[in-house]
Amino acid sequence: MKKILLIFSLALSMFIFAQQKPTLFLIGDSTMANKENPDKNPEHGWGQVLGQFMTNGIEIQNHAMNGRSSKSFRTEGRWDKVEKQLKKGDFVIIQFGHNDQKLKDSTKFTNPYTQYRANLERYVNEARAKGAIPILMTSITRRNFNENGVLIDTHKEYPLVVRMVAKDMKVPFVDMQLLTEQLEIAAGSEKSKLLHLHFKAGENPYYTKDKSDDTHLSRLGAESVAKLAVKDLKTLKTGLEKYIK
Repeated sequence: MKKILLIFSLALSMFIFAQQKPTLFLIGDSTMANKENPDKNPEHGWGQVLGQFMTNGIEIQNHAMNGRSSKSFRTEGRWDKVEKQLKKGDFVIIQFGHNDQKLKDSTKFTNPYTQYRANLERYVNEARAKGAIPILMTSITRRNFNENGVLIDTHKEYPLVVRMVAKDMKVPFVDMQLLTEQLEIAAGSEKSKLLHLHFKAGENPYYTKDKSDDTHLSRLGAESVAKLAVKDLKTLKTGLEKYIK
């Protein structure tokens, strides 16, 4: 009988421990999102490869999705799915901006200083209300070198607003724009193509036509960006550092 009780007690303890396991939620756009056919598809989101830099003490749920902005991610009900699961001790990485810029799409565009800022603040407040820890990130930079080899910014006011919200609301913050700018500049205008999707027709069986994409990431690019992210996340002392290898 004692043996049965001991086994039951151990099983209950393991169940409670599993229930208490924190979750890292990722919300954002295509640069972070999981891509289909990862074994064949050259394109990877940096959130897709994040797990290889984390321990199994935390669950990762990547809810980032291609083409979503801080607005459409909510209006499509994607945030609802995350919010309903949030519990004390969880983490939420928030990274929008690429699609908030889309002036020709009313379902996605947000004014950086009004709607965009309000959306970020709302994500932060709602995560905190559930006892989760929000972490704000600026968008990763696009590979956009001019004829003189100078990397030109394309995100304008949006990263500035993220910095402002992080400072004003005292939110843990990783400046991915800065980190990825440094990565692109260090690689240079030619070698930085390896971080993205540059293929001639037939060079890769996944693409039948020439591919030249300076926004999205190759596997090398995704892993490089994820490494930058975890390096800074480790310094924030939010508690997430315990789960970073």
